[in-house]
Amino acid sequence: QVQLVESGGGSVQAGDSLKLSCSPSWGDLFKASTIAWYRQVPGKEREWVAHLPGTDATDYIDDVRGRFIISSDRTGDVVTLQMNRLKPEDTAVYYCNSYPTIYFGWEQGTQVTVSS
Repeated sequence: QVQLVESGGGSVQAGDSLKLSCSPSWGDLFKASTIAWYRQVPGKEREWVAHLPGTDATDYIDDVRGRFIISSDRTGDVVTLQMNRLKPEDTAVYYCNSYPTIYFGWEQGTQVTVSS
């Protein structure tokens, strides 16, 4: 079974930046899928944040538009989420998966904590 590996989270101050990465353990389904980043706060439902190709305003939710950028490397093996001007409300566990249909299992994600 293909596993998606998320990395790059951390604890930062408001206004800082982080760059998250997502890559598959193996296989080509990842490259053939529209990949998105999602986030979840304890007690709330997981929400999608941004999806590829990331070149249109509708590829982002309102809360992150203009601050976050989703992109894929040339090979399609790595999808990143550049997060700028982070806010405390961006604090969550971030996951990657396909969009809008979920093809992969949810892995452990990567924790992003933004303090004011």
